[in-house]
Amino acid sequence: MLFYLFRFLEQFGIPGSGMWHYISFRSLLALITALVISAWFGEHFIKYMKRKNISETQRDVKIDPFGVKKIGVPSMGGIIIIVAILVPTLLLGRLRNTYLILMIVTTVWLGLIGFLDDYIKIFRKNKDGLAGRYKLLGQMLLGLIVGLTLYLSPDATIHENVTRERDADRTEIVHKSSPVKSTKTTIPFVKDNNLDYASLTAFLGQYQSAGGWIIFVLMTIFVIMAVSNGANLNDGMDGMAAGNSAIIMLALGVLAYVSSHIEFASYFNIMYIPGSQELVVFTAAMVGALIGFLWYNAYPAQVFMGDTGSLCIGGIIAVLAIIIHKELLLPVLCFIFFMESLSVMMQVGYYKWGKRRGVKQRIFKRTPIHDNFRVLPENLDPDCKYVLRWPRGAWHESKITVRFWITSILLAAAAIITLKIR
Repeated sequence: MLFYLFRFLEQFGIPGSGMWHYISFRSLLALITALVISAWFGEHFIKYMKRKNISETQRDVKIDPFGVKKIGVPSMGGIIIIVAILVPTLLLGRLRNTYLILMIVTTVWLGLIGFLDDYIKIFRKNKDGLAGRYKLLGQMLLGLIVGLTLYLSPDATIHENVTRERDADRTEIVHKSSPVKSTKTTIPFVKDNNLDYASLTAFLGQYQSAGGWIIFVLMTIFVIMAVSNGANLNDGMDGMAAGNSAIIMLALGVLAYVSSHIEFASYFNIMYIPGSQELVVFTAAMVGALIGFLWYNAYPAQVFMGDTGSLCIGGIIAVLAIIIHKELLLPVLCFIFFMESLSVMMQVGYYKWGKRRGVKQRIFKRTPIHDNFRVLPENLDPDCKYVLRWPRGAWHESKITVRFWITSILLAAAAIITLKIR
């Protein structure tokens, strides 16, 4: 909103109005605004929730070997994050931008699904919350909306990057002048780094392009479901999901910025995506919101984000990566989220396989994987066979969280480095 206001005021020569055209200015302002809103609103939100006695039920004490009892800690803190994202985005973003609208829709949509889940857990006293099939259905519908919007919107275009010989020893990257609708995506660590989903449907003949878009939409649905649920599983320790997500979003903000800048896109040999610069404003707002939320969510937590936050955060990361055609980079960037999901699937599958044979067995001491690091040997089931018993002792929750943050920083650096290492 303010962007359009100052663009109007610029016609009258108002000093400082021209600054609002700069992405760097609006992004940093969005980050600061989101951080302040998150910190200020968070304090009042926590007081309100405590006054109304709205809190999560006591978590299983056996999970924490240090005996930290988390009773009376308000949940649904994702509301703080969502408000702190939306207010700066609406104030500082160009609201006619298709990509920005998709990010706002994603935030509200998954925020509502997570809110319903938390509402059922807290107010209906049902620990299972919203049935899993409804969460998956909501994620699928969002994936369908995002995929079809990118297919149908005339604004969702790219400029393809092509390599041409400059002289005998050197080549240069240029972008085609005509914007096109494209099902291409970037493959990390590969020199000719574009994969066209339509190339997988060459057998369809004249319907090859339509087949490519079908694969693209299905891929969009899968990525949203995978990352959203992975982030949800990662939300099990104070500050864990918020810290990891802030680091991931910072890396995606860098990738969105270079994708929106034609000179940087040429230098790094990636697709030029006009309009994606507004995603940098949104990304900055989310990083600020998460950092402000950490003020209260860091150990010992004064508030939990709940599914209201975790489902929303994961979906935002997925949609942002899809828009800038970097979804195949998510296994690197969101490796921790995927390991959380994979550890649960492996544990359940291995346990059921042993059960059919009459053997009680597990791979990890506990899942999701972050819980594996805080289980004491005396708390293990003596009748169960464990494949992995490391670490022998238990790590404190805050140590696990910080070590996961460090891992996320390394993964984010690796994701950015893929722009040059091929």
